[in-house]
Amino acid sequence: MDALSDYPVDVSVLVPAYNCRAFLDRCLTSLLVQRVSKEIIVVDDGSTDDTRSLLELYARHHPAITVVHQDHTGMPGSARNRALARARGRYVFFCDADDYLGPFALEKMLATADRNGSDIVLGKVVGHGRKAPASMFRANADRVTLQGSTVYNSLNVFKLFRRTMLDRHRIRFDESLRVGEDMEFAVHAYCHADVISIVADYDCYHLMDREDGSSVMQEPGSREPLAWLRMARIPIARMIQHVPPGPLRDHLLLRHFTFDVLAQLGEPFLAADESAREKIAVEVADLCQEWLTDGVRARLSAADNTRLASLTDPDRLVRLARVQAAPLRRRLTSLEWTGDRLQISGSVKLSGFEGTVGLLLKERSQRAECRIPVTRVADLFSATIDVADLATGIWDVFVAVECEGIRRLGRLGADRDRRSTRPVPRFTGGVVALPYLTRPYGNLSLDVGGHVVRVPASVRLTRTEWVERRFRIEGQVMVGGRAGAAAVRRLVWRERRTGRERYEEAVATGSRAFAAETSPLGRGIWDAYLELDMGGPMARFPVKVVEPKSLERARTWWQGTTRWTTRPYATAVSHRLSTSVRRATLFTLARRAFRRIRL
Repeated sequence: MDALSDYPVDVSVLVPAYNCRAFLDRCLTSLLVQRVSKEIIVVDDGSTDDTRSLLELYARHHPAITVVHQDHTGMPGSARNRALARARGRYVFFCDADDYLGPFALEKMLATADRNGSDIVLGKVVGHGRKAPASMFRANADRVTLQGSTVYNSLNVFKLFRRTMLDRHRIRFDESLRVGEDMEFAVHAYCHADVISIVADYDCYHLMDREDGSSVMQEPGSREPLAWLRMARIPIARMIQHVPPGPLRDHLLLRHFTFDVLAQLGEPFLAADESAREKIAVEVADLCQEWLTDGVRARLSAADNTRLASLTDPDRLVRLARVQAAPLRRRLTSLEWTGDRLQISGSVKLSGFEGTVGLLLKERSQRAECRIPVTRVADLFSATIDVADLATGIWDVFVAVECEGIRRLGRLGADRDRRSTRPVPRFTGGVVALPYLTRPYGNLSLDVGGHVVRVPASVRLTRTEWVERRFRIEGQVMVGGRAGAAAVRRLVWRERRTGRERYEEAVATGSRAFAAETSPLGRGIWDAYLELDMGGPMARFPVKVVEPKSLERARTWWQGTTRWTTRPYATAVSHRLSTSVRRATLFTLARRAFRRIRL
């Protein structure tokens, strides 16, 4: 663990800059407002616009900013290495000049690093006009492993790195690479990191698309498939150097073959001319010959395995690429319940191709899949989902079209008949199923158990009575317009000022009826809630009083020399059941009587 006193600042933010005057204000401002001890080192790679003058202006007014100028190299790794050589912080963070940070990004990442002794901290990246990695940002994590997570899918350098780790293992950028230098750096760092952490609940890094197309990755030919395949050898070789054969190496190789190697046989392959296609196929075959293991092959998708089997047949590779690139048009036309089954109807067409159509449900957290057969006539289809067969969770609905070994998936719902596709909930078998349309895209998903969608449930009080000192209530529960007593678990009394809670057993006395008895409560104002188990997280609903006049009157009793008074009532605005509990000793009562006599 690094001693804090050994470093003048906590974080060195390193920024390579080239002709980015239009974006620099936003970037530097976002760095200056970070509430951590920091230094900002900007290396100008020979800009020809007003970048240099703006940087000098910022440096004059902000001591935290250091500006370094160098002749233009066109290699991002050069500027980053020069900034890294000047860094003095415990951690370094790389930020491109056309991107920016959320105001609390470094504070949150540094707190995570200090709490866990992290070597690398990934902060959530969000894209604006550019695709950002997402799979690793589902939840915060203090410690993850390369094999037990998807962090290796993110090979950018927009992360917090412990500087001593970088220096000890001589982790630097390859200055011979114009693209992909960040991948090789990230791979090298991952291989030496003992603790990797994730900040997923805050938008840390904002990845921006340059409207003028002037960034390196937007330049023509920056992702030319043959050059990309040759570049991909470098990070793969670096990983192979540090990770021995086995499950971990296969897990990491899977990422490279999926995203870097076999992806070049899709749209990039289709866009290449005939001679280039042959070279691409040969390069992919060479990479497979060198590093593709049986363990990786077994985990590849069916589409990628189909491509592998077609490497010696360029014409078939072209057909597969065309299937992959063909527009998949789909429309949701009807969404309705038939008994306890959800009926989905729509249309689907893979332009220029015929294939086998089905629905696919994907559960978000556990990554489970459920295939739903469809009945199809021409481009029209219908499918029935038995929600009782689905585990609790959020299920996203996809249309799946399989053609020539390629499975095309498309979310269903954004294009829909808005009059006949209004989703309604259904409570069946003690589980609530809530079809809903995501925001902002309007895609169809199914919330089984009430995880993210508010459950339309109501609890109504029908009768109260005192059973000696116990207060008995009876009521009715409706979930999604259906009798919901099967979901009743317990009655919760919550004291309004302190937040204390009392739990009492509640039982179903009919399909929609329940009853519960409450022993004497302590002093305070207590609000009543009924807790329901609908297949997901427990949900609480206030007990509503329909007829306030029907409530039992206050009950008073003595316990030794103390008088207790419990008064049930309905709140003025929302008509929720509450109970006021007061106590008074003999001394208090005598004092009150004396005051009344004196008056």
